[in-house]
Amino acid sequence: MNARIGIIGGGLAGLYAALRLQARGIEDFVLLEAAGRFGGRIETVTAGHDDARFDLGPTWFWPEIQPELDHQVCELGLERFAQHETGDTLIERSPDIPPTRTRGYPGAPTAMRLVGGMSALTEAIQARLAPQRLHGEQRVTRIAAQRDGIDIHAANPQGRVTTYRVDRVMLALPPRLAVASIEFSPALPDALTNAWRETPTWMAPHAKYLAVYPRAFWRERGLSGEARSASGPLAEIHDAATVKGDAALFGFIGLPTDLRARVGEAALLAACRAQLVRLFGKEAAEPRLEVIKDWAAANLTATAADRSATPHHWGAPESAPISGAWRGRLAGIGSEWSTRYPGYLAGAIDAAEAAIGTMFMESAS
Repeated sequence: MNARIGIIGGGLAGLYAALRLQARGIEDFVLLEAAGRFGGRIETVTAGHDDARFDLGPTWFWPEIQPELDHQVCELGLERFAQHETGDTLIERSPDIPPTRTRGYPGAPTAMRLVGGMSALTEAIQARLAPQRLHGEQRVTRIAAQRDGIDIHAANPQGRVTTYRVDRVMLALPPRLAVASIEFSPALPDALTNAWRETPTWMAPHAKYLAVYPRAFWRERGLSGEARSASGPLAEIHDAATVKGDAALFGFIGLPTDLRARVGEAALLAACRAQLVRLFGKEAAEPRLEVIKDWAAANLTATAADRSATPHHWGAPESAPISGAWRGRLAGIGSEWSTRYPGYLAGAIDAAEAAIGTMFMESAS
C-alpha cells in the first residue's frame, strides 16, 4: 500500500495534519491509528440527558493565548462555553476537619470547553477526511528507511502485518512512546533518541474521576464545584456540568500511579465518592454515573517511564533528525514537540503546522 505521506497516530495532531494536507491539495496520505477509535488522549463518556458527553482527557483550552486552536474550533462550527467558576471554593486540609469555604476567583485567561466534549473537535475533523485514508487498529511496530521510500510495518489485533510504502513520515504520538514502541531502521541518532525518551508524556501519569448527578446541588449552596484537598484521594476538583445543565464533578486523583494500581478501581471509586460527600454533602453519595480514567494504564499512551508525574510543562525536544538517513523524511508532530504549547491541545495544532511548513519548504528547495 503506497502513499506520499504516512501519519502515525490518530489523535488531534494526526487528524489535524491530515486535514491540513487535504487543504493543500495533498490527499495521497495514509493515517495509521493503533486503537479501534480515533482521538488519542481526547476521550469522552456519555451520560445524562440527550447523551451528554463528559471529558476523561483534556477538558479546557484558552482562546486568548491559543488563538490558532480557537480559530480551528470556530472554522469547524463548534460551540464553546466558559468553565463554570461562579461561587465559593472549598479547601480540605484533613478528612477529619470540615473543609474551609473561601471566595472563588475566575481564572485568567478564561478556560473554555466544547459543547459535546473535546471529542467534538476530533470527530469534526475526522468527518472532513477521506475515510479510505484512515486505518484503525494498525499498530506500527517498525519503520525502515529504504533508498526509494520508507516502509511502515503495522500489525492488526490478530497479528497480521501490513506494509505501507511512503515518502515521508509524521509521528503523531508522544516522543517517549515512539521510541519505546517502534523500531527505527536505521536507528535514529542517539542524541535524538535520548531526548525523546526523556520527554514526559502529557496526561500519561494522571487519572481523572468523574461523577455525574441528576442536578448541580453544589451550585444551590453557592459553591463553584472547585475544591483543593491535601488529603485526597482527589487533589483538585472542578465543575464538569455541560452547557445544557447536565450536572457533574470531576477531579484529578492525587495518588501515585503504583498506589492507584494497588488500591484497585472499586476501592478508589468508593474513596473518591466519600471525599465528595465530605466536601459537598450527602447528595454526592449517589452519582448517576461514576468512572475513573487512569491514563497510566493506557498502553497506547503511557510507558513505564511515565509512571512518575512531572509537576510542570516542559520544553520541547527536537522534532526531526538533522543528519543521516532520516533527515528530511521524518518529523514529530505530537503536542510534546510543540515549541509554543508543549503538553497542551494547542500544541498538537502548532507542532503539526510547523512540520508541514518545513516539509513543503524542503520540497520546494
